[in-house]
Amino acid sequence: MPAELVFPLSTVWSFLLVVARIGGAISFLPLPGLRQAVAPVRAWLTISLAIALRPAWPPSSTMPQSIWSFALVILSEAALGIAIGVALLLLNEAFVLASQIFGLQAGYGYAATIDPTTEADTSVLQILTHLVAGLMFFAMGLDRQIVRAFAWSLQTLPPGTPVSPSLDGFSMVKQLGTVMFSTAVRMALPVVAILVLIDLALALLGRINAQLQLISLAFPAKMLVSMVVLAATAGLLPVLYRDAATTAFRWVRLWLGASG
Repeated sequence: MPAELVFPLSTVWSFLLVVARIGGAISFLPLPGLRQAVAPVRAWLTISLAIALRPAWPPSSTMPQSIWSFALVILSEAALGIAIGVALLLLNEAFVLASQIFGLQAGYGYAATIDPTTEADTSVLQILTHLVAGLMFFAMGLDRQIVRAFAWSLQTLPPGTPVSPSLDGFSMVKQLGTVMFSTAVRMALPVVAILVLIDLALALLGRINAQLQLISLAFPAKMLVSMVVLAATAGLLPVLYRDAATTAFRWVRLWLGASG
């Protein structure tokens, strides 16, 4: 008699909860090219991660008795995953924001191209920073850290358990967003300060000698100086990205550990 493969209903319920949490995070994770992937690719990635994390699944829990309880638990798990994904998304957005701050001052905002990730008009520096951040994401092994974060969340906050009132995802994202915004400002401040000094120097020379037409020189001078400063500080980008990634994952682990 051929053997039959039987899955208990509680196991299927646990699988759905894990898929809901991972799927919510996958929608916002800063994985290069993930947003442009078709829906079946994202679905298979979510299911594959859920199956890979099978040893970290919580003990089989009882299914809800009503459809409303079922929907509430699924939405709660998806919201938890979305909070994790948005928190990690802020990691790359800090670098994009920094490039937008000093790129506008340097004049690179006039040169727009198509962003391959959003298919919208974006400045050249923003696209370059986004691509570099994506390369550093894989070079530093942050994709493996995301899998570990999922496994950690399944242990500290098993799917299907009531969420603690102290586990406020909005507060975590807000606080982490504040940290990433300050990181972006500190990254862009040296370039912006040098560009302001260039404007002051040109304005002072124009005030001393009104015959000098320095307005036409301000634009190329600021672009050239900004490129020199970026080239000189390019070696610091991996260090800054590693520090920002450490901060982001530490916040996520502290936030998930709040229920433990």
